[in-house]
Amino acid sequence: MDLLSNYGLFLAKLAAVVVVIGIIAAIVINLSQRKKQRTGELKVTRLSEQYQHMRDEMQVSLLEPHQQKLWHKGHKKKLKLEAKEAKARARRGDTSSSVKPKLYVLDFKGSMDAHEVNSLREEITAVLAVVGTEDEVLLRLESPGGVVHGYGLAASQLQRLRERNIRLTVAVDKVAASGGYMMACVANTIIAAPFSIIGSIGVVAQIPNFNRLLKRNDIDIELHTAGQYKRTLTLFGENTQEGREKFREDLNDTHLLFKQFVHAMRPALDIDAVATGEHWYGTQASDKGLVDEIGTSDDWLLARIQSHEAIGVRYIPRKGVVDRVTGSAAKSVDRLLLRWWQRGQNPLV
Repeated sequence: MDLLSNYGLFLAKLAAVVVVIGIIAAIVINLSQRKKQRTGELKVTRLSEQYQHMRDEMQVSLLEPHQQKLWHKGHKKKLKLEAKEAKARARRGDTSSSVKPKLYVLDFKGSMDAHEVNSLREEITAVLAVVGTEDEVLLRLESPGGVVHGYGLAASQLQRLRERNIRLTVAVDKVAASGGYMMACVANTIIAAPFSIIGSIGVVAQIPNFNRLLKRNDIDIELHTAGQYKRTLTLFGENTQEGREKFREDLNDTHLLFKQFVHAMRPALDIDAVATGEHWYGTQASDKGLVDEIGTSDDWLLARIQSHEAIGVRYIPRKGVVDRVTGSAAKSVDRLLLRWWQRGQNPLV
């Protein structure tokens, strides 16, 4: 009888363990499926709090040891009082004017293929979902330009803010040239560091041609197209004068669109004087009307923190298995190949 009782108890425990394992497995599978569905993660940082914490640390470090103890004691009392007042306001349903308007801070460090626009579009969508009428956006921009369609889309993403009447400031500490300036000119205000590189409103495309080398080695290349200008200049075929003229015509059309876009965003700018493909340093760009203020993003942001609550918004794409295993090596090779292809097929701004 005892044997049967012990055996039954063992079976009951075993069944309980199996059920628990099954529940855990279901939770893990569910979480992994959700993770697969997500393409990335939105990271929100309270920059005002970070700045306040840094300032407090600096102030305390300059005090004598006995003064530091008094400061910490007073700081704890202050935090408790602020938390108590916040709870009281929440109970009353008070959303009064004591809350500062938000300043959403985005960063864009652009490459030639402008793949960073995928994160930018997510960040702007997130901001537009919660932005208030008094809120503003700061974009810290760094880019020497790249493919037309990539930077055209990036500029269009920034236009979404402008169309909603959200004030946009672009700060350039290093470079916003060509496609980078195409993005910057959408802003209500452009701030540039004194030695930042600004401008380069032009279009360029280059393509090597190996036709003569192939002919010397008796190698034939066949290229079949439907459409007179499906291919104008090629890597391996024999280029014609007609193809070259069409290629230059396409570049001029793209340049015209670029000029028209900049002029629409900044009507007061003498577009013909600055759309020569030249670039200028920040102070020179200010004289020509390409930027509005001279300064760094750090000084501008610190001044704005006094009147706004600064919030950093960053979208981090989820890395695939290949990226996690091989690091950035495979991605670098892919981008190098893509760059060579784009140089031959697409104009760059």
